[in-house]
Amino acid sequence: MARPRPAPPHCAGSSRPAPGGYATMLLRLYRTVVVGLPQALRVKPTPSRLCLPACSTNDSFKPQHPSLSFSDDNSRTQGWKVMGTLLGLGAVLAYHDHRCRAAQESPQMYTKEEVRSHNSPETGVWVTLGSEVFDVTKFVDLHPGGPSKLILAAGGPLEPFWSLYAFHNQPHVRELLAEYKIGELNPEDNMSPPTLEASDPYADDPIRHPALRINSQRPFNAEPPPELLTENYITPNPIFFTRNHLPVPNVDPDTYRLHIVGAPGGQSLSLSLDDLYKFPKHEITVTLQCAGNRRSEMNKVKEVKGLEWRTGAISTARWAGARLCDVLAQAGHRVRETEAHVCFEGLDSDPSGTAYGASIPLARALDPEAEVLLAYEMNGQPLPRDHGFPVRVVVPGVVGARNVKWLGKVSVESEESYSHWQRRDYKGFSPSVDWDTVDFDLAPSIQELPIQSAITQPQDGATVESGEVTIKGYAWSGGGRAVIRVDVSIDGGLTWQEAELEGEEQRPRRAWAWRIWELKAQVPAEQKELNIICKAVDDSYNVQPDTVAPIWNLRGVLSNAWHRVHVRVVS
Repeated sequence: MARPRPAPPHCAGSSRPAPGGYATMLLRLYRTVVVGLPQALRVKPTPSRLCLPACSTNDSFKPQHPSLSFSDDNSRTQGWKVMGTLLGLGAVLAYHDHRCRAAQESPQMYTKEEVRSHNSPETGVWVTLGSEVFDVTKFVDLHPGGPSKLILAAGGPLEPFWSLYAFHNQPHVRELLAEYKIGELNPEDNMSPPTLEASDPYADDPIRHPALRINSQRPFNAEPPPELLTENYITPNPIFFTRNHLPVPNVDPDTYRLHIVGAPGGQSLSLSLDDLYKFPKHEITVTLQCAGNRRSEMNKVKEVKGLEWRTGAISTARWAGARLCDVLAQAGHRVRETEAHVCFEGLDSDPSGTAYGASIPLARALDPEAEVLLAYEMNGQPLPRDHGFPVRVVVPGVVGARNVKWLGKVSVESEESYSHWQRRDYKGFSPSVDWDTVDFDLAPSIQELPIQSAITQPQDGATVESGEVTIKGYAWSGGGRAVIRVDVSIDGGLTWQEAELEGEEQRPRRAWAWRIWELKAQVPAEQKELNIICKAVDDSYNVQPDTVAPIWNLRGVLSNAWHRVHVRVVS
């Protein structure tokens, strides 16, 4: 449905505002944004982070009005940065003196294809809101978060981004945005639904957030851009990295049943969602990382097989559900003296009916301290379809491949899962092994992941100003090992500085979530370029290897060498 067209402020035909008109407007805007907003944000603090409420898991992106919490001055500063950067076409527009557009009785009509073609500074940067089209090209370089944040929406709608940071969805922002309006979407084009082949197994996949960087459309695999990845300690649901192996099943929650195969002498269970809700609810913050995160760096050494993941195949959420150990105990399972494995089978399957599967050791599954979940909530909401609705496994500290989504069956077996993804994938090999000599039976399946860190700001190839540069990123280690330090160099490793760590305090051996880190470094005078490096250390004093070549493997997994970016310095 088309939104009502707001009247551009101070417009009367083609006349400009009277002298002092802008001053009055700016004063009013200052009082609203600078004075009024902090009062609205004085809410109860939360532990050690800027908490961004998760967005709706509904496939439509309707702008919301989340409440934000700040724990200290640094967090408050970060909060202002967040709200002022992600496509903030808000209050700052008032400071850009541009021509007032005359209201048009018959606005220019554009197709969605025309809008999509204006997706860069070279072609012009157009965005839409409802049925309206805006040309914000002249605002790109003025954007407080840098051009890259605004370019994320270029050629498409603002709604998905405003649903992440709904502060911008306010009347005065819409009025200011109206000054960039150039027309409206063609009604016929705006109402026409996308066409999908009825036989397409991916035709029923959910709608995804446009900010995601797509590595594979079918099956869908995508990661958030680095400039959004570490904006918040908790990753909003719509931009949580997505790793699918097969079409996304559309599961009816009313008829859903989770089958738990009972132990000998025990009882098998067929659990509805309501049955699962009756178990004690447990909630934990857990980072999930794909084994192929940063694979693109291995590909530069020698070609590997797999998706071109950059630094974004990792995200953090607050998960809630029943402990797996409680459910297995009700089915009669106990710790065994002999080796055993808990096998998981998903409801996603290929045309032959083969479902995705994986397994973890029974000892981990039954250990209450391991906190393995049958999760049904993600960031306080039902799981989104892309992330396993209605139930998925969450195995803290373990590679993402074992966190089976759309869970349909759980069994305890004497051997690990016979799934292709357990036996013939997600294993590491020597750099000397190639596809002619590889023997998957000789390598153990990946479970816990090694120490990892990456730089999210600035990005490789970026330009930074002389003086002080802010460097930001994430660090995480598998198996519950806590990150104790992140070292950063701006001179290619000649000298190092220790970054400040942010995030929740976690119990020893149960540090399931990442740490966001930041360093403000002084750029030496006359420096023209920076070679920035980061490396992390965990509480077992594991440290990242310095280069990629010695850890290269034909599948491109476990890529955790020092992360490096090269930037230019301008005065």
